Amino acid sequence: MTTELSDAALIEKSLGAPEMFTEVFARHADQVHRYLSRRAGPDTAEDLVSDTFLTAFELRHRFSAERSPTGALPWLLGIATTLLRGHGRAEARRWKALTHTPPDFGAAEPSPADLVAERVDAGAVVRSIARTLSVMADGDRDALLLFAWADLKYEEIAATLEIPVGTVRSRIHRARAQLRAAITTTTPEGWSGR
Repeated sequence: MTTELSDAALIEKSLGAPEMFTEVFARHADQVHRYLSRRAGPDTAEDLVSDTFLTAFELRHRFSAERSPTGALPWLLGIATTLLRGHGRAEARRWKALTHTPPDFGAAEPSPADLVAERVDAGAVVRSIARTLSVMADGDRDALLLFAWADLKYEEIAATLEIPVGTVRSRIHRARAQLRAAITTTTPEGWSGR
């Protein structure tokens, strides 16, 4: 019977046997890529995933299992988020572009008028969310998207961003309030016009 090594054990072993780090990549590359794709787009994500794991490899001696008790993913997403800040202008442009782009609802097919109206309403909501994300404070956006897109718990986000859990709660609360306000003014019930 073989037991699978923890991320911390793999990283520690990789200090003497660098090839062990490939298992960390194999375990987490897809999740890191998914997170980065959502934040920066698929093309930029490819480069950022490579940069994330290269940086992690170079800094593996600084990995702390105590600060990342659930494994290496929060640590890797922290590195990815830091690298994203370097690409922050590109991310902001992407969110702003989404405010002017109709959402992709899949293959076009004949639909009744009410389905068209639903798509128009959904498009307005998507653009409103994108607009809100584009102007949101970096820290608030990072915390929210680590929660929503990377499925991290508050404690993991705190470890990822190296901030207290209470700060994570405040940032996510503030970000949700901004999104709620944007959605409320966009939906028919809260429609305020243009």
